[in-house]
Amino acid sequence: MAIDRKNVEDIVRAVGGKENIEVATHCVTRLRFSLYDESKVDSEALDRNELVKGQFSSQGQFQIVIGPGTVDKVYDEMIQITGGSRSSKDEVKSAAARKQNPLQRAIKTLADIFIPILPAIVTAGLLLGINNILTGPGIFFDNQSLVDVYPAWKDIAAIINTIASTAFTFLPALIGWAAVTRFGGSPLLGIVLGLILVHPDLLSAYNYASASTEGTVPTWNLFGWHLEKIGYQGQVLPVLVSAYILARLEKFLNRRVHDSIKLLVVAPVTLLITGFLAFTIIGPVTFGIANAITSGLIFVFDHFALLGGLIYGGFYALLVITGMHHTFLAVDVQLIGSEGGTFLWPMLALSNIAQGAAALAMMFVVREQKAKGLAATSSVSAFLGVTEPAIFGVNIRYRYPFIFGMIGSGIAGMLLTVNQVRASSIGVGGIPGFLSIFPNQWGVFFIGMLIVLIVPFVATVLYGRSVVGRSEKNSATKATTVSETDNLNSRHIVQESQESVNILELISPLSGTAVSLEQVPDPAFAEKQMGEGVAIEPSEGKVYAPFDATVAHVIKSKHALILEHASGVQVLIHVGINTVSLKGSGFTTHKNIGDKVQAGELLLEFDMEAIRAAGYPLITPIIIPAGQDMVKKIEEKTGPAAARQSSILTIHLKG
Repeated sequence: MAIDRKNVEDIVRAVGGKENIEVATHCVTRLRFSLYDESKVDSEALDRNELVKGQFSSQGQFQIVIGPGTVDKVYDEMIQITGGSRSSKDEVKSAAARKQNPLQRAIKTLADIFIPILPAIVTAGLLLGINNILTGPGIFFDNQSLVDVYPAWKDIAAIINTIASTAFTFLPALIGWAAVTRFGGSPLLGIVLGLILVHPDLLSAYNYASASTEGTVPTWNLFGWHLEKIGYQGQVLPVLVSAYILARLEKFLNRRVHDSIKLLVVAPVTLLITGFLAFTIIGPVTFGIANAITSGLIFVFDHFALLGGLIYGGFYALLVITGMHHTFLAVDVQLIGSEGGTFLWPMLALSNIAQGAAALAMMFVVREQKAKGLAATSSVSAFLGVTEPAIFGVNIRYRYPFIFGMIGSGIAGMLLTVNQVRASSIGVGGIPGFLSIFPNQWGVFFIGMLIVLIVPFVATVLYGRSVVGRSEKNSATKATTVSETDNLNSRHIVQESQESVNILELISPLSGTAVSLEQVPDPAFAEKQMGEGVAIEPSEGKVYAPFDATVAHVIKSKHALILEHASGVQVLIHVGINTVSLKGSGFTTHKNIGDKVQAGELLLEFDMEAIRAAGYPLITPIIIPAGQDMVKKIEEKTGPAAARQSSILTIHLKG
């Protein structure tokens, strides 16, 4: 498609002119800018532009949705107009990060560190929950556990506990790996640093309190300086700060040490200096800070339990919207490590359920079938601990479900804090979250679960139906009969029905579950700025051709491709969200641009675990890009999608 240069010039003017563009790049669907001043953006001018499908700002980047197959041409034209240089996605990302305030950068950094290790923590939490069921007294028998009654299960429970507790025992190694990677150092050195801090020769942090009371804490004698010889099991701050120092020191040495001796100098010197600093300064100082933070939280929830439960339980969903909820992962881990349990995680689990109940209630309020389906599927996701689809797809859209969810969660939060309900581990939230709760507190937790199921659901249904009822009444009052217009419309419909219509069935290119685009955590897809379609929650890392086609485009980073049917219809398959940042890592393409493929042929493979570990969603949008004249209507079909057998889109073509 030819690009009108004037439209591109209008885009440049609308973002504040070339003087306002710091750096710019593009991905498969959109232009990505780091602007000096986003307040200069003329949103109305962009909305009027024929090339622009949508616009939004995210994490310091201003993004303009153009669409696949066109965005690269628009970018080329823009570079010619502005005279700027081509930039990489990393350069735009770095420039955008510099515009964030210190709090935003800190939140983003913590999220980047903890999200990759979340699968290990979730797995450990679930397994510890199973161990709690086996070993908790009074669950199945009076004052006895399952292993007490059936001793044969004792060693099985012991093995499960060993497997489950490993992630928490060596948590500094996991954090060391993720943190050093985030700070730009060698991941392997990060792992070694974490293991150094929990070396078996050190007194375990879990035994420090008792040893300190008894005066038996071992020490090192450094020229008369007696340094406590303790480990940092379950601690977060010591390894985070040490990892930052290690990464900075490693990069410093890499720039100054000659290549011929780097192997002999950089890693040993980096670990030696960082290790000494960790044991002499960083560890003792951050250990004290962490304990002070923990003591402060415990004081608040001990003396102002109702207020603490109301605020954290009620407003946790707001933290999800801002992304600040990731910072509390570190607090939960710290509480478990130092106190043996966290009072924050139970409230998180009930907040998930509350938002799910509010979203489910909307299924009985809204009239549109598509909205009903979204309410049902997103509520199930929230009940299992993932609230973003329910919050962003349903509750925020209508506002009052979100508010009622917070109210129910706040009430339940007060119940939990007054009764000092705690979790022995952090794992999944939502309904399965009960596995993380100490078994002797399940009763109170389940009462809280009933509150967050009933209060948001009932309040949303009652209020929602009253709102819909008033709306329908107003619509009926304003309704008028326009017979001439109706006759004209009838004649138009008859004429239209006489046109020949071809139908193209698009078979699912991935194994998994088909969901509506509204559940995609990216506004460019969720708001259908690029076109209609569906998304697949994949269960297998393979993409197959949905019909006989020509490969029109394969993105350089291998995460997306465009197929063209013989009718001319193009389909975009975009694996994951923001996976362009992986630069092709974890992706293997089997076809090139111009290749002819038959339905069912393997197009590309992707490593699901690697993408999850990098912190990117796997949900895969399948888009029919807007602006294709031959497309008359698109019908989506959501639900379980059998591997390459179920139709997920019906595309009606003009005859």
